[in-house]
Amino acid sequence: MLGEMHDLRHEFPNLEEKIIVLRTENAEFARLMDEYDALDAHVRDLEELGTPVADETIEELKKQRLHLKDMLYQLLRT
Repeated sequence: MLGEMHDLRHEFPNLEEKIIVLRTENAEFARLMDEYDALDAHVRDLEELGTPVADETIEELKKQRLHLKDMLYQLLRT
C-alpha cells in the first residue's frame, strides 16, 4: 500500500525494546538499520509523490528493503 509504514518498530512491535538496545550497542545493526530506514523513506517518497519510476525499479528497491529487513530480523532473533 502507498505510504504504508515499514520501519522496524511497526514491523516488529513486540521487539521494540530489543531494537532500541541493538541500535545503541551493535554497530552493525545500527548501520543496517540506517540503511533500511533510508531505503524505506526513499521508496515511500517515490510512491507518495508519484515520481515517475519504472515498476522494475520500485520492485528492486522493495526487494532490497526486504533483504535488509531479513538481515535485521536475524540479528534481533539472536
